[in-house]
Amino acid sequence: WNRKAAEMLGYTKLETVGKNFVERFIQKENQNSVADVLQKALSGKETANFSLPLLSKHGQRYTVLLNATPRRNAKGDVTGVVGVGQDITELN
Repeated sequence: WNRKAAEMLGYTKLETVGKNFVERFIQKENQNSVADVLQKALSGKETANFSLPLLSKHGQRYTVLLNATPRRNAKGDVTGVVGVGQDITELN
C-alpha cells in the first residue's frame, strides 16, 4: 500500500495490511476475475494491462490499469505479487 493508493481510496496502510484485498476492495461482480489475475501471479505468470476496478472507502469507483508480477526470492520461488497500477478512471 502506498501514499497514492491511500489518497485515492481513503484507506490507511494500517487498514489494509493483512486484509484480503479482493474481498475488501473489489466490487462483488469483479472479484473472480481479479482473484484469477492475482492467483496467476502467485503461480509465476505475469499479467499486463489488466483493468482493475476498485472501490474507495466512501463508495467511489475507480479503474486502475494493473501490471501484476510475481515476486521471487533468491531461489526463484514466488513469495508474493508486485502490483503497479495507473489510475485510468477518467479515460473510461
